[in-house]
Amino acid sequence: MADADDVRRLALALPHVVEIDSEGFDFRVAGKGFVWSYPERQPGRPRVIRTDVAVLYVGDEAEKRALLLGEPELFFTTPAYDGMPLVMLRLGRVDAERLTELVTDAWRMRAPAGLDLPGGR
Repeated sequence: MADADDVRRLALALPHVVEIDSEGFDFRVAGKGFVWSYPERQPGRPRVIRTDVAVLYVGDEAEKRALLLGEPELFFTTPAYDGMPLVMLRLGRVDAERLTELVTDAWRMRAPAGLDLPGGR
């Protein structure tokens, strides 16, 4: 079971990551977002920042579909994210190892070419 503090710790351990001031969490590399708090929108209600749900950059629609179909207990999407390579992750249902993999992969897809993880991972 993970939470916003776990996301923050993992994201800030990656090279060249900047945390953007927000109501929840919002991390970028080279000005590109790779993981942030889910801004839930319901008709007729103000937006609510959900720190129990992370929005992750996944690279493309094929990867998005694979995650949504393969692990529906972890991932979901909304019509607002149609056509975007983003999924929402239920933090309370993911373990530390899987969260590390997901945050690191999102960072890799948004980091500039040639930027490596410490230790060459």
